[in-house]
Amino acid sequence: MPLRNTAAKRPAPAWSPEQIHALRLHRHHLLERKAAGPLTICRDVCGVQAQVMQAAHLQLWARNHSLTRAQIEDCLWKERLLVKTSLMRQTLHVIPAEDFPLYIAALRRSRITAVLRIMARFKISREEADDLTALILDALSAGPLERTSIRAAVRPQVSKRVRDWMSKVWSIVRIPVAEGLVCYGPGEGNQTTFIRTNQWLPKQEAIEEHHAKCELLRRYLRAYGPATLKDFAHWSGMSMPEVRDLLPHVENELEDANGLLLLRDDVKVLQEMADASDSIHLLPHFDVYLLAHAVKDHFLDPKFYKHVYRNQGWISPVLLIDGKIAGVWRYDVAGKRLTVTVEPFQTVTRNARRRIEQQAEALAQFFGRTLALSLQ
Repeated sequence: MPLRNTAAKRPAPAWSPEQIHALRLHRHHLLERKAAGPLTICRDVCGVQAQVMQAAHLQLWARNHSLTRAQIEDCLWKERLLVKTSLMRQTLHVIPAEDFPLYIAALRRSRITAVLRIMARFKISREEADDLTALILDALSAGPLERTSIRAAVRPQVSKRVRDWMSKVWSIVRIPVAEGLVCYGPGEGNQTTFIRTNQWLPKQEAIEEHHAKCELLRRYLRAYGPATLKDFAHWSGMSMPEVRDLLPHVENELEDANGLLLLRDDVKVLQEMADASDSIHLLPHFDVYLLAHAVKDHFLDPKFYKHVYRNQGWISPVLLIDGKIAGVWRYDVAGKRLTVTVEPFQTVTRNARRRIEQQAEALAQFFGRTLALSLQ
């Protein structure tokens, strides 16, 4: 969607694909020699995807090979500098705890609307939904609980309509999570726990919704721009009407190249970017670099689309060369050995093979295993 007031707009800058790839890689800490910590990485990429916690660990590792799982876990569960919760697209992310109010305020409306729409099919009113939230908070008043324990605590106190809904959904805590009243506590898989944020995080000031949405758009464009409004809606889970309403309030901060938007402050940075030649990375399942744009043609040949973006929302680990997807890979841990299998989409150079081997060796060190590499 082009910016308004086109008569006063300067000519659209010429951005080469190579410059765009280089800027995004730079903002994702995939080009830097100076390693960033997990807090900085999570802030700059707008959170790492954490539906599978191992994938979250590897997203951070891909951007700083010196990180250990213990360091990441300490940031989450001991220091509580990071927080795990459901955010964009109703999926789990790890974000800086200090940014928690911003994300909650920006996404609350779209996420709660989606849950209430489903509850309405069971004739559950908003009042009943709010009563359920109160029961969940009461159940968590003594500390964190697993999903099954929360269900058992609230089920006898709700109506048949709510019980019917509960029997059909995986998570009954989506509204208190979307409200920022509950977040994820320690534990994985069936041992996942939920905890009241007023018992887990420091007291934080609420942020006004409109301000939060505009700021989230800015942060998104800084990490993933140039991008379209449709891309932002796709990434955030907001509706297009919500997203379009933001444009008049930020358009003076943006440059527009045929619908591709970039923060005006980033134009010079982009234009001065050298291409990302010799940049090779092994990105894990669900890496956020792969999730931010509605159309993927800018970094993936469409004929390989199904190799990466698979059924039921599964996203393969990818071989990233110069910002573009050049293959897929997988790993298996057995005993003291880490087996890494890399399948490029086309023949790679000898130098690229050497760099892939270095990446795989670094991955083996992260797992504390001996590497067995198959580069097909």
